[in-house]
Amino acid sequence: MKDLRSAVLAASVWVIALLTVLLPGAAVPLGVTALLGACGWALGPGRRRRGSGLVVLSLLCGAVVALTSAAAQPARDRAAELGGRAVEVTAEITSSASVGSDGRLWLDALTMRLGPPGHAEPLPVPVRIGIDPQDGVDLGAELTIAGQAKTTDAGERATLVVFTTTGEVSRPASGIFAIAAHTRADLIDRATTLPEPGAGLLPGLAVGDTRAVSEELNAAMLASGLSHLTAVSGANCAIVVAAVFWIVALCGGGRRTRVVVSLAALGAFVVLVTPEPSVIRAAVMAALAMLTVLLGRPSAGMAMLSVAVAGILLTDPWLATSPGFALSAAATAALLLLARPLARGMSRWVPEPVALALAVPLAAQLVCGPIVALFSEQQSIVGVVANLIAEPAAPIATVIGLLACLTAPLPPLADLLAATAWLPSSWIATTATVSAGLPGAVLPVVAGPLTAVVIALVSAAIAVLLARSGSSRLRASAGVVLTVALALGGARILLTGPLATLTAPDDWSIAACDVGQGDAVLVRSEGRVALIDTGPDPGALSDCLTQLGVARIDLLVLTHYDQDHAGGLDAVRGRTGTMLHGPTSEAKDGRMLRDAASAGARLVPAAAGRHGELGAASWQVLWPPPGSAAFTSGNDAGIVVEFSGGDVPRSIFLADLSATPQRMLASSGRVRGPYAVVKVAHHGSKDQDPGLYAQLQPRVALISVGEGNDYGHPRDETLAFLDALNARILRTDQSGRILLGMREGGVAVWTERSPDPMAAGGGGP
Repeated sequence: MKDLRSAVLAASVWVIALLTVLLPGAAVPLGVTALLGACGWALGPGRRRRGSGLVVLSLLCGAVVALTSAAAQPARDRAAELGGRAVEVTAEITSSASVGSDGRLWLDALTMRLGPPGHAEPLPVPVRIGIDPQDGVDLGAELTIAGQAKTTDAGERATLVVFTTTGEVSRPASGIFAIAAHTRADLIDRATTLPEPGAGLLPGLAVGDTRAVSEELNAAMLASGLSHLTAVSGANCAIVVAAVFWIVALCGGGRRTRVVVSLAALGAFVVLVTPEPSVIRAAVMAALAMLTVLLGRPSAGMAMLSVAVAGILLTDPWLATSPGFALSAAATAALLLLARPLARGMSRWVPEPVALALAVPLAAQLVCGPIVALFSEQQSIVGVVANLIAEPAAPIATVIGLLACLTAPLPPLADLLAATAWLPSSWIATTATVSAGLPGAVLPVVAGPLTAVVIALVSAAIAVLLARSGSSRLRASAGVVLTVALALGGARILLTGPLATLTAPDDWSIAACDVGQGDAVLVRSEGRVALIDTGPDPGALSDCLTQLGVARIDLLVLTHYDQDHAGGLDAVRGRTGTMLHGPTSEAKDGRMLRDAASAGARLVPAAAGRHGELGAASWQVLWPPPGSAAFTSGNDAGIVVEFSGGDVPRSIFLADLSATPQRMLASSGRVRGPYAVVKVAHHGSKDQDPGLYAQLQPRVALISVGEGNDYGHPRDETLAFLDALNARILRTDQSGRILLGMREGGVAVWTERSPDPMAAGGGGP
């Protein structure tokens, strides 16, 4: 009963915290209402009713949360007015840094001064900062930066996101923060001298520092459901507390001494790994457990978790919207409440130790799945098995890696410990890459509340059936839910696997793959296939190629090197014949080309005038001009290519050209409309030249764009002039995969989400 009351209190605080941070204007009224309600309930005639104390306490906690949020809102509102403007910021780093897909270091900070250039003023608000990699970007350090600010959505803990143009560490971390930063950096340096796999993962397992983890391994950890191993959580805190408690006991320390020293060690550990949401939750829970030991009143784990969650939200309501905090609390609750019933149920089929080993990751997966579905577009299918294989190595790598970190003043010993921890770290890295590469390892989903509800129903059905809980009618209903889910899942696997090609017509000649915010367009003639860009995600491109029965790319046109056009290159590695590419501007561009060449691709620099054949079709490059000094790299030097003949509708693909090079292309004499198909430049951004499109006279305007992107693509202005040209607009965010082919009377169109095999716009050229 005590656990239930604590859970109700924590849930009440969480709900009120969500309301106050998502609806800032309601914070004060909600806080005052909760406070008056608590007073009325406590002093009213029903004060002696059962549960009155819980109601009063919940309302009081809700009032504190709401008023805490309201007190911070004026400063947040002033900071939000700077969104979209250039700003100067002086801020203290409050989190660890991680490397984003753009190559920047991303971190949280608390501003001390914030404002327009030359007019910064004291304004303490949390912000998210992206800065170029440099030394000294550590917890406790002070940054002085200038950049562009962007307002965040309601509920975000950071008030602004600042994209830094210039920045420096004006004051390095000092005291214990400096010691912790130096210790972490030493472990990273020591670990990265070891071979991969496992070297870059070791600091993540030991102290939660993932800066050395490669993008490929990070993606594999996510796909295999093992990413939680690099997020410092309750297990790490428990290991530290238990080890210190045991050592002090061996030295003869009494209960009070053991608890005090363990709490001190826990505080030092939190500073070492940086206070992320999951670390805060785990540390508070561990501290409460130590205090109950000190007071001689051991308490149930669920009650401690609930009090920890409520206490943290009282001081920082914005953590209520943090996925990491929610996943951490949910996973802990799952282990406390669900693991044992699942183990009992599965022990009917397997030995009890095996059942318990399976129940731990399964419980976490079932409870966390619906939360993950709110923001992630994939669900790991192999997560339970991968965790079962990797989990035994995790505590070994964590403990020995942490010891390697702490023994940095003794290099020979630290080297020995790091080398020892490398073996279990490599085991985990190998497990992640192998399991993530299995067919069907990841189930693609549409992130959002509806998917979360579906995943929750399926998870509940699995839990009911495995634990054999509830009435026979409930178990029968769970069986029906699971049967329907398996049938639909099996059908999807067949239609995206062995029967994938049955979902596409045989006579398509142009295919726009649905790869999110990016370009990946196929052109086919007499069995020969060209691919124009690869999109941002190898998995999405690979799925599209499989569904269309494309095994080899005869011609790859890499228009430019941005992530949304070249990020999926791994999907066609080793099966590309010729690769047309533009000029490089960064070292990573050159590495990308060398990797493609080493995998067998023949590299061909592209410039206007180059041409060739694809089956019975012909192609020619229209942009960039040879030896152009004005457009040397990037969007404006992107390759524009034209295809025609061989049952391919006359088509032009405009890469990400902006209005200026579009005007120059229009005046170059190289383009002569009409075109049956025009791939609209830059995902339909507003930076277009309507005059070029008037010259192209497109029958079909193809826009490859991601659903719900942050750029507002495609823009209304672009859609308006395309509509004025009587072009049929086809968008991958609305229609999914789009297939085009030649039919008598025009261009035939097939779309994934709204099949339409009707001719588009009458007779094509």
